[in-house]
Amino acid sequence: MVPSRTAERGQQGALLVLSTGALMMIVDETIVNVALPSIQQDLGIAAHDLSWVVNAYLIAFGGLLLLAGRLGDAFGRARVFRAGLALFTLASLACALADDAGTLVAARFVQGAGGALTSASVLSLIVGLFPDPAQRARALGVYGFVTAAGASLGLLLGGVLTQALSWHWVFLVNVPLGVSVGVAAARLVPRDRPSAHAGRPDVLGAVLVTGGLMLLVGTIVVSGDTGWTTRSLLTGAAGLLALSGFVLRQQHATAPLLPLALLRSRVLSGGGAVIALFVAGMFTQFFLGALYLQQVLGFRPGQVGLGFLPVAVSIGVLSLVASPVLIRRVGPRAVLLPSLAAVVLGLGLLARVPVDGAYARDVLPALLLLGAATGLAFPALMGLTMSGSAPEDAGLASGVVTTAQQAGGALGLAVTSAVAAATTSAALREGSPALTALTEGYRTAFGVAALAVTLALLLALVVFRPRLTPAGPTAPRAAAQPPS
Repeated sequence: MVPSRTAERGQQGALLVLSTGALMMIVDETIVNVALPSIQQDLGIAAHDLSWVVNAYLIAFGGLLLLAGRLGDAFGRARVFRAGLALFTLASLACALADDAGTLVAARFVQGAGGALTSASVLSLIVGLFPDPAQRARALGVYGFVTAAGASLGLLLGGVLTQALSWHWVFLVNVPLGVSVGVAAARLVPRDRPSAHAGRPDVLGAVLVTGGLMLLVGTIVVSGDTGWTTRSLLTGAAGLLALSGFVLRQQHATAPLLPLALLRSRVLSGGGAVIALFVAGMFTQFFLGALYLQQVLGFRPGQVGLGFLPVAVSIGVLSLVASPVLIRRVGPRAVLLPSLAAVVLGLGLLARVPVDGAYARDVLPALLLLGAATGLAFPALMGLTMSGSAPEDAGLASGVVTTAQQAGGALGLAVTSAVAAATTSAALREGSPALTALTEGYRTAFGVAALAVTLALLLALVVFRPRLTPAGPTAPRAAAQPPS
């Protein structure tokens, strides 16, 4: 049945609202990166603690995403979407008004919780809005672009706002936008009924996984500055204990956040690991790349945002135009593997940046390669991983995939930041000039990021063997389903 023109306009309006809400959450993962030097100077944050401004958001987002999905089942996805957007907007205001590091990091954590609530139900709402397969594929393509390009757009927007106004505006801009999207969501996004079989959400499980991630990230960040002390080892052990408790909890909970039977799929669980390693490497590009441009090459915030514009353009063009065509013609695996290899090469180029580097010569080629490779790899990787779950488990599988994204980003950023800090400190102790020591730290961190994506490539070769992945006409449909 073909929807009427009025109904189609309603669908497109709801899609615009949902995609804008999702874009706000993705953009906020990186919009703060360009503002970090200004925040550090204004609030007096130590260099080794700076990554917490990003990681607090990622940890809350990733750790609470599965709980947010269950809350959507229990109370209605549209209602949880609006509640998450309201929480995110209020937390953004708190971030903008923060006058010390502790307040900012705490507000970022609440922001991440709002992001999880907002994002958890978007994919399910889109699928429900578009029952026609062709329309659904187009709608998911729009959402896939938002997911892939949002991080680069965040850097551009963050640079412009920080230079033209101040770092406070990278958060303050969310307030009028969040209010507008919330009002539009109340009018345009249809209300859905709570599931009769949702069960009681597993709050204890969410606390265990979120606390475990936070303790592990904290251990890595602190060890980069002070080394492995008894205190850091105990903190790390507590994090591992909390994550082990989460696994045990899922075995006995009435309504587990993560049914462990779902992970028996080699493609889904292995694909989640590939995603985590891939995102771990890519977040280094955005976080440390922005710091290198500002602190070593002397770029202003607006120049940093424009410097990363080629990444956003490349991801957008390749993910919306080229990737679907290539996936249909040669299959997702044939697209993914060389794309991951190109990401390794791009990060390897960044691992060679000099202290007296030039953007056009030393940075731009790597960014162009990374943007194009990510635009090709992302849809193929998501589609292959989602193909490891049955249709009735697509919602839970989407939560697993997105949790792997956020956890990989948080842990990867913690590791590479710690490596950069430790390398820089060692170089300073040996008498290297400050800029030389900074550059050496960034180069080493980019090398670690390249190693993470190399591991992702090797794992993908094993996990996505041709006999384990769908062939023919099923591949394009799978590739159109990004994580929620």
